[in-house]
This record gives sequence, structure tokens and C-alpha cells, in this order.
Amino acid sequence: LSQFMDQNNPLSEVTHKRRISALGPGGLTRERAGFEVRDVHPTHYGRVCPIETPEGPNIGLINSLSCYARTNDFGFLETPYRKVIDGLVTDDIDYLSAIEEGNFVIAQANAERDGNSKLVQDLVNCRHRNEFTLKASAEVQYMDVSPQQIISVAASLIPFLEHDDANRALMGSNMQRQAVPTLRVDKPLVGTGMEKVVAVDSGVTAVAKRGGVVSYVDASRIVVKVNENEMHAGEAGIDIYNLTKYTRSNQNTCINQRPVCRMGEPVVRGDVLADGPSTDMGELALGQNMRIAFMPWNGYNFEDSMLLSERVAIEDRFTTIHIQELTCIARDTKLGSEEITADIPNVGESALSKLDEAGVVYIGAEVNGGDILVGKVTPKGETQLTPEEKLLRAIFGEKAADVKDSSLRVPNSVKGTIIDVQIFTRDGVEKDARAVEIEQMQLKEVKKDLGDELSILEDGIYARTKKLLLSAGLNESDLTSMSRDKWLTQNLADEAQQAELEQIAEQFDNIKEDFDKKFEVKRRKITQGDDLQPGVLKIVKVYLAVKRHIQPGDKMAGRHGNKGVISNVVPVEDMPYDQFGVPVDIVLNPLGVPSRMNIGQILETHLGMACRGVGEKINRMLEEQREIHKLRNFIQDVYNVGESRQVVDVASFSDDEVMRLAGNLRAGLPIATPAFDGAAEKEIKELFKLADMPESGQFVLTDGRTGREFERPVTVGYMYMLKLNHLVDDKMHARSTGSYSLVTQQPLGGKAQFGGQRFGEMEVWALEAYGAAYTLQEMLTVKSDDVNGRTKMYKNLVDGDHRMEPGIPESFNVLLKEIRSLGINIELDKD
Repeated sequence: LSQFMDQNNPLSEVTHKRRISALGPGGLTRERAGFEVRDVHPTHYGRVCPIETPEGPNIGLINSLSCYARTNDFGFLETPYRKVIDGLVTDDIDYLSAIEEGNFVIAQANAERDGNSKLVQDLVNCRHRNEFTLKASAEVQYMDVSPQQIISVAASLIPFLEHDDANRALMGSNMQRQAVPTLRVDKPLVGTGMEKVVAVDSGVTAVAKRGGVVSYVDASRIVVKVNENEMHAGEAGIDIYNLTKYTRSNQNTCINQRPVCRMGEPVVRGDVLADGPSTDMGELALGQNMRIAFMPWNGYNFEDSMLLSERVAIEDRFTTIHIQELTCIARDTKLGSEEITADIPNVGESALSKLDEAGVVYIGAEVNGGDILVGKVTPKGETQLTPEEKLLRAIFGEKAADVKDSSLRVPNSVKGTIIDVQIFTRDGVEKDARAVEIEQMQLKEVKKDLGDELSILEDGIYARTKKLLLSAGLNESDLTSMSRDKWLTQNLADEAQQAELEQIAEQFDNIKEDFDKKFEVKRRKITQGDDLQPGVLKIVKVYLAVKRHIQPGDKMAGRHGNKGVISNVVPVEDMPYDQFGVPVDIVLNPLGVPSRMNIGQILETHLGMACRGVGEKINRMLEEQREIHKLRNFIQDVYNVGESRQVVDVASFSDDEVMRLAGNLRAGLPIATPAFDGAAEKEIKELFKLADMPESGQFVLTDGRTGREFERPVTVGYMYMLKLNHLVDDKMHARSTGSYSLVTQQPLGGKAQFGGQRFGEMEVWALEAYGAAYTLQEMLTVKSDDVNGRTKMYKNLVDGDHRMEPGIPESFNVLLKEIRSLGINIELDKD
């Protein structure tokens, strides 16, 4: 299957590439697939995710690969297992297909082992011949690699997945793919440890190809001087990483890379040098850590609505950038060719103020709905001219009357900034002034880019040459007095050194030649005409960036399938606040939890609060300038919490390193709680104790509007919230009059067609039941397809006469015609 890539965020890219479908050529059809085919099967274990699948008609037919699954030479899915010999778990990995697996006894990943990696229990939970059973530890032949092995990448990003109902986990893993990359990134406090893997593997970050030292950084380029031991003989030893800036993705979201390394910083192979969309310091960051309270608030969180604090909007926590591509095509028509120009008939000066002489909008112009972006005129067919038009033609010449305005305009309800314009001209068609200007600018940029790259590589080569010449016994003062290009033509006594110098010189010539070729290829690409479709003379593409703030009507969700729509954005002073005066960011409905059975969100909220509390305590210690040994001991205590703790030897850190670590933990202690192997309740309580917070995770809140305390303590904590790509700006739509269907004369449907709302049979029943006869009559006639009635009604309204005169709906006439086509003569009696 070949599909248009889902580029909403890095996770959606990865998941789309790991998708498995039972549909398509040689596969099933949706209608014929029964329940058995869609169901989870024992052979899916470790190969296909039992959670991540679409809701709707494709459920169970489209699946996702599990984390460690791969295809073998025959196209079957395999999953890795650790070999077990006489109860001893080895590090040898074997990949088994579902057919091979049936013959072996396979233990689970969390089977208890002692310090020597030997299975402790006599009877072990196993799988054998697709059945779960208990077997003696000596009979076990294989063991799962990891508890996450059965689930997909998206599901493995959900913390406390084991506490969520499968239906909600399915929604959670599907909705993470719809998260829009925010302007300010914020990695989750409570993660699963898979965030780094997904961010790097998705390819949206810039990753170091070889180790070295960062020698130059700016917004669009990173230069790394490669380590000596990783260089090839005679090469420049410089790696250049060009970053992608503000580019449009397939889903109109914004792709932008930001450097995260500093000059002089040592890097090793695989280090993240630049963040992409939705990545924070090389970790996946799809949303924001928000302070949550589970409580009702004046009905504003009824039925999964969410109440948001104004602070979230002011701080741009969920502000996103969307880039739209608008296209204007000039074609060759029968009546003559269309022309892109600023000379448009019947359009005032103000409407043309943002266009240049060629009729194309300026870059940087702020535009609103209805503004002209590209002026275009189309030849009109010859029509009978009125005497007035003849007079106008006689005075002003031919041109004014024989063209009509067909300009590209900004869609209604869109407001943004023009960030780029591209013009494609057919071979043989003369380029306009704007196209030539764009061409010159692109050539200049390419020249500068390649020139900069060449000078960086030159510096690297001359630095190596200098080192070689100095080691060969030449004087530094001699070298500085000599021009650099003569360094490469020196004759050295040592044969090996001379050979190395010649190799460097040859490499340098190759690099120069390579750059000349590169420039020539790019120059030809920019200057030659474009290969456009037949009949197309010119295409102008305008890129429009829109900044969208969070607002009522936008859809938000957590990672546990807890989705909702923002009902209201309330001033920060009206939000509930705790005893320290800290207001909450979002108020969620507690009734959204019990029936949905996604308790993972509660555990995430508690653990998030504990992590934040630990961070605040460290921040207080730093501000109070406590002794370094107290800070060191506290951080050591924090890292010693729980059985599956991360081993961090804080005692061996220098004082400076302890301070840097404390500075990083100020915003909160980041925690990884992998799926099926997550933090226990006891560990969360230990963290609460360390943070000097109540173990219940509940706090007394005060109503920001009345100043009175709420009746009972409220669960407050930090949850990772996502803004989904279902934005009210894209969905809101209204119409008075507009386009009508050709046959039935009824208004079209949908926002794209500027359609009306369908008044269906059920709505008709509602009005009938209510006895609202006149409302029903106008719905079925003047508001729909009674052509004469609706034009008359419009005239009456203009004249201030508020009466309606309904006639016969057009759809009734269509019905008459259909009956007549059956050979039945039907006539209307006009009594």
C-alpha cells in the first residue's frame, strides 16, 4: 500500500511506517471481515499490538507492529526471546515466528530470578502451544525479552498502561498520534522511557553521525569537528548539519528544528544535536505538563468538558503554528491564456495594496479572509454588449470588458502571515519580475550556503595541513608568511608524510570539484523552466502561517483516552488555588474516571505531583543556599526510592555536578514508569513523603471567586495533556445564502462547499411532534429548495416586510419528472 504520510507529529510518522493492514489487493474487504478475523489471537503475542487499532469499520483489520517485532525472509512476523538453559536465563536472543514458537515453553519477562539470573520459583507461568500454563523451571526453554514486548510504540508511551481499560488505552494510543506540535515544547514529567527512542528513531531530530566537538552553531546550521580516530584518511574532518526551518508538513503543522548543543561541547555518535517538532532535549514531547484538579466547577466540566485557566493561553502553552499552502494556476484556455497581474477589473486600490507589480503578495504581509493573494484575470466569452458597454469599450479600449477576475483569495475565517512564495513557470514562457527576483534570491542563498560550507571545510583541511607541516619540522612563522594554498604544494622529506599531504591536496581538489558540481546542479534546477501539466502556464504557491491559540471548542486529551472539549477559559484569579496560593491550570470532571476505568490517569496525576513536589523542594534548597552535602543527600534519597530504582552514585559527583543536576531537577523530577513494569503505590507514597506532601495526594483548595474553601480535599497533580488536531477554527462554519445543488436546488453540505446544515427526517419528526407547522413549512420550502420563494423572501427582508410566501419545492418537481420517466402521466390540479 502506498499512502500519504501522516506527519502530524514524530509519533504519527513512526506508527504509520509500522502499520499492518489486512485490507487491499489480495486481502479482505471491510464488509466480509467477521469478528474472528478482527479479534486478538494468541499468535499476536509480541508481533502485533493488541491495543492499537482504529475505532470504526477498520477495527482489528489495521494493526500496528509490536515494539521489537520484525519480518523474516518469508514475510512472517518474528519476536525476540531470551534463551533459557536448565533454568538459567542467558543473554542469547532468538527471533521466533508464531509457527516456531508453538513448540517451545516460554516464560514471561517478569519471572522472578536470583542474582545469578537463575529462575527462582519451581513452577513458572509459561506459554506453551498458545496456552497459558504452569511449568517446572527446568522445562523452560525461552523467556520474554521485556514486558513491553507485546505492545506497540504508541501504547508503550502510556504510563500506568496496566491500570487502564483496553478500550480507553486504544483511544489513548490513537489520540497521541493526533497531538499538534506546540510552540513551546515540554517533555513529560511522568514518562515511560520510550520517549527518547521514538524521538531519535522518527528522524525529526538531527543526530551526530560521528563523535567530535561542536565548532559552530546557529539557527540553521551546526558544524562538528570530528575526532581524529573517527576520520578517514585525507578528509576534512568536518560534519555539517543543515537544519529544517519552518516547513509545512503533510497535515499543515510546522516542522522546525532548533539546535540544543553549544559551541565547544563534545558530542559522541548518536547524540541529539537539534530538536525537531514535538521533541524536547531529544525526547518526545507531544503536549504539556499541566496542574490538574479533579472536581466539578459550576457545570463547566459537564460531560467531559474541560475548564482552562487563562494563564495557559497567556503563557502560549498550547499555541501551535499551522502552515497552509494556497495554489493559483494560470491555464491556457480556449478563449486565450489566463494572466497573473495586478491589473484586475472592478477591484479597488485597497484590495491590491498587498500585491507587487507582478500581482503576487509580498512575503511578510499580514492577511485576512477574502484578501487577494495572487491577482489573476481570465478571458471572458463574447457576449452581446449593451450600449453602455459599447461606449466604455470605445473610450477605454478592448481590455476592460473581455476579462473577469479569478484571483486567489485567502479562505474565509483564516488570518495569518505570508512566509513564502514560489512561482513555477512553464519552459518557454517568459518569467515575470517576481519570478526572476525569487530566482536571484534562491541562487544567492545557495551560493552563500555552499560558500559557507566550503570555507568551513577549507578551514578544517588547512588546520590538518598545518598540523602535518609542523610535525614535519616546518616553522610556524614560515607558514604564516606563506599563503595557505601553497601549504599543500610543499615537498616533505618523510615519504609517509608527503603521501599524506598529497592525499589531503587530492581530497581538497575533489571537495572543490564536488561543490562546483553541486552548485551547477542547483543553479540549473532553479533557473530552468518547470515541467508543468499540459495547458498550465504558471503556478504560484503561497505559504500562509497561522498562529492558533488554545480556545473554547478545541479538543484536548490525556494519554489514557481521557478526551474532552474546552468549555471555558477562566481568569487565573477565579481558578481554585491551594494553601500556598498556587492556582490549578485545568479542572477535570471526577465522573469521567470511574465508569471509563482508566485509573492510570489518577496514578499519573499523583506521581506527577510527587515529582513536582521533589523539584520544588530542591528549588527551595537552592534558593536558601543550603549546604551542598544536604542537597547531595536529598538527591541521593530521591534516587534510592523504590525497588526498580535507577542507580545514580551522587556521592561520586563533584560539587559543581551536583549543582547542575539540582538545577535540572528544579522543574520536577523526570520519571520513567514503563508499561507493565510501572511504579507501585508504595513508591509513589515514598516520593510524596520526600516532597513533604500528604500521602493521599489530596489538597484543600479554595474557590478563587468566593475565597471560601471547598467542602472536601481535592485530588491535585500534574498530568500530561495534549492538544489534538481537531481545532474549532477548522470546524466552525456558518451560512446564510450560498451555492445550491444543480438538480434538487437544495443547499450543498459541508464546510468545504460552504454548505448548510442538513434538516433530516428525524428533525422533521421533532417539529411534527411539537406541532410547529410554520417552522416546518419554512424549513422544507423557503430555507431549502423553493427557488421562487427564497428569492422573494430575500427581497421581502430587504424591504422590511417579514412575510414569507412558500411555493412548490424543487425536489417535488424532480419527483414528478421521475414518475413521468416511468411512463405515468402525473399532473397538478390548480384548483
